[in-house]
Amino acid sequence: MTARPVAALLSAGLLAGVLAGCSSGTTDSGTAAAPSTTLTVFAAASLTKVFTDLGKQFESTHPGTKVAFSFAGSADLAAQLNQGAPADVFAAADRANMDKVTATGRITAQPQTFATNVLTIVTPPGNPKHVATLADLAQPGLRLVVCAPQVPCGSATKKVTGTAHVTISPVSEESSVTDVLGKVTSGEADAGLVYVTDAAGAGPKVTQVSFPESAGTVNTYPIAPVADSKHADLAQAFEDLVDGPRGRQALSQAGFGAP
Repeated sequence: MTARPVAALLSAGLLAGVLAGCSSGTTDSGTAAAPSTTLTVFAAASLTKVFTDLGKQFESTHPGTKVAFSFAGSADLAAQLNQGAPADVFAAADRANMDKVTATGRITAQPQTFATNVLTIVTPPGNPKHVATLADLAQPGLRLVVCAPQVPCGSATKKVTGTAHVTISPVSEESSVTDVLGKVTSGEADAGLVYVTDAAGAGPKVTQVSFPESAGTVNTYPIAPVADSKHADLAQAFEDLVDGPRGRQALSQAGFGAP
């Protein structure tokens, strides 16, 4: 055999060895790579910032685990879960949508209430339309944006305006509270009804107008592991973080009320 074929065979053997090492899940040091587990959390859109931060905390205390969030309106998330979407934890912005998932058997544990929230009015910076009260949202020509009735913030809007006998004519009804906030911050709306936590998170991008009637409509936030989760222990651990001291502190700092 000539030198060239021998060299070619040696090179091929070395390459095969390298590929075999890669497929075995070893690292450069020759040690086995840590397993990777993804914990999927469905959470109400109003929880986006605080849950993202809590997710990073969870990952740091659970090496090898990645928390993947799906943030949307609670009604949309409940519908996805009832259609079989895979998830490990569900955190809703109201009991009604949690109950919808419980009714189909995908939630079997007792949901735990971990936070509360109330509505507030937001306007573009400076409040150019001079909205000062809930009744001002009924003024002619006001481009008002609210959540759709099936969404928790929309249900709260319907309740608070109905109790106050204020008839509003929104130009659009959005599928999540973050969409309402986006319409206001982009200048597409003169005012919107969102949670106080969303207004706080927007900072100088909006002017917040509080109204006393909001105290009569409080949204409660329940959380529960999904029954068919493949990571039941991790799902429970995430719920414990949210409902524990660190979670309560993070939620309080974000403007959420205690359960």
